[in-house]
Amino acid sequence: MRIVPVSLAAIALLAAGCSGAGATKGQRTVAAAFYPLAFAAAAIGGTRVHVENLTPPGAEPHDVELSPRAVGRLQQADVVLYLSHDFQPAVEDAAREAQGTRLDALAGLRLREGSEGTDPHVWLDPVFFAQIARRIGAALGRPARAATFDARLRRLDREYRAGLRDCTRREFVTSHAAFGYLAARYGLRQIPITGIDPEAEPSPRRLRDLVELVRREGVRTVFFERLVSPRLAETVAREAGAKAEVLDPIEGLTSSEEHRGNDYFTLMRRNLSQLRAALGCR
Repeated sequence: MRIVPVSLAAIALLAAGCSGAGATKGQRTVAAAFYPLAFAAAAIGGTRVHVENLTPPGAEPHDVELSPRAVGRLQQADVVLYLSHDFQPAVEDAAREAQGTRLDALAGLRLREGSEGTDPHVWLDPVFFAQIARRIGAALGRPARAATFDARLRRLDREYRAGLRDCTRREFVTSHAAFGYLAARYGLRQIPITGIDPEAEPSPRRLRDLVELVRREGVRTVFFERLVSPRLAETVAREAGAKAEVLDPIEGLTSSEEHRGNDYFTLMRRNLSQLRAALGCR
């Protein structure tokens, strides 16, 4: 959903009282659209930045709305990190009026196009995410720390290549089409129940066809994600005699997950373990 229009004067008044809230003297303020960008900015910026994640913990980022106060903070931030192509229309709209450095994480990448438009889920490909990290490092003036973050992503890429090299099958079924970049990188085939929009409803015929495909191919696992209803994935799994498991698109963490020490890297490695089990990898 798009932001409710507010006057520029109202935004200015709100921003005057809240810009940089939580930042200490000398820190640059960063407004990040959602968790992966906020995580990368905090890791790369270190103590020199104060990062605000515009998507609340546990919220589905596709549907995020911004209050006038949040719009004011975004537009007064030193750096704004966001994704274009209508991934988060409210954030993209507000970013157009930002006074600081704007960085569209999708700019310059070879993006996947489908019937529903551009697939934005590039952060699930460690190689693509490394490119974004280097650009964040340049925007924050922290190239050395970006290089360290890049090295962690390259190591994760090697783990995925090794872990998915020798598998019984290459197809996996997901609740929505979030894993196209990951699948393309590692020679897999994603079969989504719905398209890029996680809230879309497939037709009854599409569901019947998927159930038949899962049965025919001997797929034993249908994946769903945490931040949207698992109903469709559980229905397909039940009708096909498979089980439903989580494959995380890492669009956001809940507060409890953060408190348990989870982050982008722990969740990506958990996804790798889930894929290896579902695909019969050795």
